[in-house]
Amino acid sequence: MNTTNAPSTPRSGPSLSILGVPFDNVTTSQTLEAIAGMIATRKPHYIATANVDFTALALCDEELRRILLDAHLVVCDGMPLVWASRWLGNALPERVAGSDLVPKLLEVAEQKSWSVFFLGGQKEVAEMAVQKVREKHPSLRIAGVLSPPFKPLHEMDHAAICAQIRSTNPDLLFVSFGCPKQEKWIAMNYLRAAVPVTIGVGATIDFLAGHMKRAPRWMQMTGLEWLYRLLQEPRRLFKRYATDFVVFGYTIVKQWRLTSGGRRTSQPNVTSTPPESATVPAKAPAPPTSSVAEIRCPDRLDAAEVRAVEQHWMSTIEGPEEGVIIDCTAAQFIDSTGLGLLMRVQKRCRQSGKQLVLAAVSPAVVKLLQMTRLSTLFAQSPTPEEARNKIINAGLTISHSIPMAEPLHLDWSGAVTTSGADSLWRGALGVIQNAADSRNPVVIDLHGVQVMDSGGLGLMARIKDHATSRQISLRFTNASPVVHESLRHEHMEHLLAS
Repeated sequence: MNTTNAPSTPRSGPSLSILGVPFDNVTTSQTLEAIAGMIATRKPHYIATANVDFTALALCDEELRRILLDAHLVVCDGMPLVWASRWLGNALPERVAGSDLVPKLLEVAEQKSWSVFFLGGQKEVAEMAVQKVREKHPSLRIAGVLSPPFKPLHEMDHAAICAQIRSTNPDLLFVSFGCPKQEKWIAMNYLRAAVPVTIGVGATIDFLAGHMKRAPRWMQMTGLEWLYRLLQEPRRLFKRYATDFVVFGYTIVKQWRLTSGGRRTSQPNVTSTPPESATVPAKAPAPPTSSVAEIRCPDRLDAAEVRAVEQHWMSTIEGPEEGVIIDCTAAQFIDSTGLGLLMRVQKRCRQSGKQLVLAAVSPAVVKLLQMTRLSTLFAQSPTPEEARNKIINAGLTISHSIPMAEPLHLDWSGAVTTSGADSLWRGALGVIQNAADSRNPVVIDLHGVQVMDSGGLGLMARIKDHATSRQISLRFTNASPVVHESLRHEHMEHLLAS
């Protein structure tokens, strides 16, 4: 889960949601500029190069959807997605293919003395790729190359892999495990690997090694590269491509129908001051223990309106409030760009540990959220007042139910998974903040946990790291057999250490 605020990314326009995947509106040169900014911070970030296969997989994989939401940058790796963006009213400027981006990054890395680490791929192929890269870029600093034995994600020795990567201190980490395994590995480990920029590159290692050939340029530009690859590996790719095109084609038409009817063709009047429809003051002041920022969604949140309100919305959620309400009472139409803005607001709230609640969502907007599989991403309430109470009560429960004269306790039970990570993270943040004020230790009891997935394990690591950074003593106790087994599989038993 994303805990690092990336430097401001140069963009050609507002972001766009295609089938629940948030695409940043960037060119290749802007992507390279953003990566340089990330490396300059020395903090860990991860980037996804999402193609049609990503979007089709994300429709049925909630963990992958949340990983893509949390990514510091998601670029469009596929001409069908560029075409879809045009149909959806917010044209992405170009395809930013991973197989094009990586060679350009290697050139820049050689110029700027960045070091790179290659992870994944077959051992012989990876070594050949590194050899060819060295021949082409003799001054490039290659920190290392590692091809772990092929194993399911839960059986990999993540700690050992990350330790080897950290020991070389690279600037760029290229992960080639295939989608969605590489994205899930990155989300679980990018903080622990501590590399400024981690990118899932898929088959790019094979291209670098010459093991596979890129399609002719004309096929790349006309969106036929998939056909060239299919002819190279028909047995492996036929079923995947057939499924992807059926799922993508059907669902993109559904999204277009839901988001095209009320779209404007002209720009609204944009002034230097925020539109009156952008925000509404709270009807009653919040108690000092919990304050809430409110944003009023206009009747049509389309691409034109997003350009007018985006900056004001983002500045509003940067305030000191503990939660954010988006009042959708008037909103009857939201297009794919408006959905992209909602996802960007949710991403920023998740980064800062704030709760976001959509209030009074219309049936039309609910239908769009359900179709793009995003309804579970946004908490909803029937009225703004109930949304406010939900946020305030969450804060009050955390701050008043914990005795302050002894270790602060938090009980987890049921499923600790990616889908519930938001609320657990917010609860832990509240307890850790109380501990910071009182200098008491924190204990999280795991005896009632019945389900634990990779997102839950990542949450445990994230909470532990956050408490350590605040110099708070935090320990997990009474781990259920399910938790013990999950930790053992991922070699993360150290999280139970005092």
